[in-house]
Amino acid sequence: MPVSRRTLAVALAACAALSLSACGSGDGDGGSTDASGKVEGDITFQTWNLRANFKPYFEGLIADFEKKHPGTQVKWVDQPAEGYADKISADAAGGTLPDVVNVSPDLVAPLAKAGLALDLDKAAPQYRKEYLEGAWASHEIPGMTGTYAFPWYLNTGPLFYNKSLFEEAGLDPDQPPKTYDELFAQGLELAKKSDGKVATLANVPTIEDFGRYGVGLMNKKGTAFSFNDARGVELLTKYKELYDAKALDPQALTATPESSGKKFLTGAVAMNPGSALDLGNFKKQAPSLYKNIGITDQITSTGHVNMYVMGVMVNAQTKKKPAAVAFAHYVTDAEHQMSFAKQVAIFPSTAGSLDDPYFTKEDGTDETRVRVAAAKSLKSAANYTPVLFSEQMKTALRNEVAKALQGKESPEDALDNAVSACNRLLQQQG
Repeated sequence: MPVSRRTLAVALAACAALSLSACGSGDGDGGSTDASGKVEGDITFQTWNLRANFKPYFEGLIADFEKKHPGTQVKWVDQPAEGYADKISADAAGGTLPDVVNVSPDLVAPLAKAGLALDLDKAAPQYRKEYLEGAWASHEIPGMTGTYAFPWYLNTGPLFYNKSLFEEAGLDPDQPPKTYDELFAQGLELAKKSDGKVATLANVPTIEDFGRYGVGLMNKKGTAFSFNDARGVELLTKYKELYDAKALDPQALTATPESSGKKFLTGAVAMNPGSALDLGNFKKQAPSLYKNIGITDQITSTGHVNMYVMGVMVNAQTKKKPAAVAFAHYVTDAEHQMSFAKQVAIFPSTAGSLDDPYFTKEDGTDETRVRVAAAKSLKSAANYTPVLFSEQMKTALRNEVAKALQGKESPEDALDNAVSACNRLLQQQG
């Protein structure tokens, strides 16, 4: 699965200035969104770090599509996770972008602005009703009309917590925090009772955390960020209180998901977000933690958990639009998403799929408990990371958050500075 992404904005700025026929892999049909016609011809399909674990699945998928549509041939290429954004950027600038491309929303945005992502609201509106509303909307671009990729697989996860640490602090291990107020109060209590040896959280707040807290992240036109509002300042102030009390791990300023996970495994941190995949790791790497593992829902003020989403984009300049659109839809339709979801701990983005017994019935194991809970929450989940929020912006926010937590700036000043920096970067994207 993809592990990191960098913005394509700078590299694609040059591409956007070129003629679209030079940017695309097709013959430059004037940007037409007409995908009607016979499904035939050769197309290229690019995925993101999936061949190693799912080669038989995709080879079977392609063979079935070619059988269903005689006269088509799909060439599958798979790129490594590292440098994937750079690869797409180079292909876009060089006119070699594949016909169908596995993307995330933040990768779609610069491609759509450069005229390289097909608007599915115009080219394939008949398919929109097949997908969860929030998943389809995840590939909309603020300031533009249209949807620029089929939603593919989704993911989310619960909060895991260490029941023994809660019990040692005099807290009810069967009543974990359900609200932010409870989270902050119990975090301070855990730190106090352990003399600062046990933190509740191991990560500083990210843009997703501000979204879950109910902060307005961006204006509706997508022209400016707004997470420095009163509610944003309130959240960062709460985190500063946790940091000062050592209820937020001292190494949170430089933490990665991997390092935070290790802290949780060793009992230095009481709570950590995760997925169903983590349960197997707990059982293998930390049996004592596994025996005391607690599972609870993501904490949110909005009523909507965070959703991570992958998509499948069609190159707007492909010579074979009917075949490219048909294949992108085939990869992401309900039947094939269900099949893929049963091979790996992800969730389908198609409407009704999450009502399948596979996602609704428990068998007494923690694994199915997590899967069922996650599937239920995904029906109304939101992607809180703005599609225009680049890796550089994430770094700018993280740096300002660190200054606030260390007392070098007030929470108000830190967020004002972060918003200013992100808005400058947004203007550079064009």
